[in-house]
Amino acid sequence: QVHLVESGGGLVQTGGSLRLSCAASVIINVMGWYRQAPGKQRELVAGITRGGSTNYADSVKGRFTISRDNAKNTVYLQMNSLKPEDTAVYYCNVQDMGWGNYWGQGTQVTVSS
Repeated sequence: QVHLVESGGGLVQTGGSLRLSCAASVIINVMGWYRQAPGKQRELVAGITRGGSTNYADSVKGRFTISRDNAKNTVYLQMNSLKPEDTAVYYCNVQDMGWGNYWGQGTQVTVSS
């Protein structure tokens, strides 16, 4: 069983910044963030492997940065230049061949115009 603890999120104005974090209870290979806006499907925002390889959705490239602290089993998502269209519930996701696939409880990010 993998436990995830998310933090961060909240309300910010357009152009502002927020930082999300997600701590896992075990060592995990792939960690990432997804988001789901009302009426839309959940989509990948960014992911990072234990070795540091990253991938981003085109819509957030250049504005969001994903990073991780392997010693703390924690992944971060620094979100800059936020736009109203970034408003969504953000979910931490971790994947590992040994542990499987787990989701965090989700944290609301709201960007006001």
